[in-house]
Amino acid sequence: MRIWRRVAIEELHHLDARRDHERIAYLDACFEFPWDTTHSLELALFRTFAVAKGSALLAGTGEFTERTQKRYDDTVLILSELLEHGYESERGRAALRQMNRIHRRYPIPNDEFLYVLSTFIFEPIRWNARFGWQPMLPQEREAAYIY
Repeated sequence: MRIWRRVAIEELHHLDARRDHERIAYLDACFEFPWDTTHSLELALFRTFAVAKGSALLAGTGEFTERTQKRYDDTVLILSELLEHGYESERGRAALRQMNRIHRRYPIPNDEFLYVLSTFIFEPIRWNARFGWQPMLPQEREAAYIY
């Protein structure tokens, strides 16, 4: 892992956030901050359950009270497909279609979708600033936002 981490660090310094945001997200999640990414996204997912407007729907569907682990596992699987293969790949597009199919049947207002998306963008950045073993590079923060 140490050799791969050094390679990842070297590569990160040469990547552009706009052009290479998918690669930067992959390197951060898999090599630079794997533990931090996992736990910050767990917290982000928990935040989606804690929003007053969305919690009634989640409680009503049983997603929070009866199928919490399944909900978490399904989210991780979909996000992993996007991260490992890119959202423009066939597998990435299939993962996005599945995510949309899952959520389509519920009357979720757009502002709630935006809140959930924002937790997946900003929680890892906030986590890193507070607990990260090293600060994210500026291009890592920008890439997280673009991704």
